[in-house]
Amino acid sequence: MIQIFKHANYDFLNKKWLFIGLSWALILLGLGSILYRAFDGKDYTHPFNMGVDFAGGTLATVKFRDVPDLDKFRNELGKQGIETTKVTLQRVGDEIGQAPKNEVIVRLPNLVQVQQQPSQTQTGAKALSDADIGKVKILDALAAFNDPSTQGKTNLNTIGSDNLKSQLIEKAKLDPQSAEEAARAIVDYREKSRGGLIGDVNEVKNLSGIPPQIGETLGQQFFTGAASVKSAEAVSPQVGADLRNSAIIVTVVSCIAMLIFVAFRFKSWGFGIGSVIAVFHDVLVTLGIFSIMQWEINLTVVAALLTLVGYSMNDTIVIFDRIREMMKTKRREGLDKLANVAINQTLSRTIITSGLTFLTVCAMLVFGGPVLRSFSWCLFIGILIGTYSSIYIASPFMLFWENWRANARNVKVGGPVGGNSVTTAGDGTSAGASGVTPQMLAAAGISTAARKPRKKLR
Repeated sequence: MIQIFKHANYDFLNKKWLFIGLSWALILLGLGSILYRAFDGKDYTHPFNMGVDFAGGTLATVKFRDVPDLDKFRNELGKQGIETTKVTLQRVGDEIGQAPKNEVIVRLPNLVQVQQQPSQTQTGAKALSDADIGKVKILDALAAFNDPSTQGKTNLNTIGSDNLKSQLIEKAKLDPQSAEEAARAIVDYREKSRGGLIGDVNEVKNLSGIPPQIGETLGQQFFTGAASVKSAEAVSPQVGADLRNSAIIVTVVSCIAMLIFVAFRFKSWGFGIGSVIAVFHDVLVTLGIFSIMQWEINLTVVAALLTLVGYSMNDTIVIFDRIREMMKTKRREGLDKLANVAINQTLSRTIITSGLTFLTVCAMLVFGGPVLRSFSWCLFIGILIGTYSSIYIASPFMLFWENWRANARNVKVGGPVGGNSVTTAGDGTSAGASGVTPQMLAAAGISTAARKPRKKLR
């Protein structure tokens, strides 16, 4: 393997209190943000900016022909009976060297009324309103951006294929088969070639599948609106609550399972506790920063958090496994020293793997767009926090536990108490206050059985 640090000999654990203090500062800042937003008395602020997946509501992407007037759009949504203080409008950033997108991400509060029957679960409750009510209200609001002279005509930028087929049969007097082919051609051109927004009716008159004789009808009975809805999704609050609870359970269960596995594999709860504390630390710091910055938390963020949990645990296990290997050759060394040597020996591996992953995440952050923005930020923060937590959180807490256990053993047998004391187990193996116990030596493949006396030579 490539060695960036060939003879690394840094005293990492000497600075553990600095980074533990930094971690506490980040956790407390995040906790302060959560508590402030939870008890500030404002209805429109929440501890976390929960996405539609968890909070319920409608999330849509709207494309405009020209630069959108967000104030006018918000006012028109208000005219549809939506509380404007709960409406979020976010412009999609333009890419370098590309034409302006003129797209806006629209997030509406939950508009679906749900009535739960006594025998129903929350998820199975029946919605009294159409799940697409948010999209309908957005389309009604966008009608204010169209030319008033187009009133009564069919908008080619918002109509679906089936409805367009019916309109072509009624207004253009086409037979069902010709109308279906023409409707499919227009919709395909709009979605695939024009990015969801046709500029002018004349663009579709010469498309393949459009009968030439309906060109005049298209100009008189149809028009192309100033905006269109590229995508829209709606989630009821009951489904969102179930998804949120499931995400929390999955994260907690995965941490508990890893704690048990690591403790079993290393024959010591100290290694498992150190690993899981580092994982919880990474998740808490990341969520705290998301609360401070009010970045959206959705299902992709949960996927990123689970990825972060596995990534951080893998990085920690590499260090712990190196400690276990060195017990075979340096069994009289203190566990503190072995931990520091293991971190130095795996430093090149940590920098290479974390660095390459970090570059990939940076690329997603710059070029991934708004859809992957929260996912990318979660991984961006997680890699930085997870890399240093494997060194400055997992290892110190493992040492705290093992030293505490060693001191407890010394007190029990009446030996000296101290971080550097060494006792001798009944089988002749050294088990110091540094935490190198016979069980840990056995996990490393070292026999702790008493040696047989040598036969005397005659």
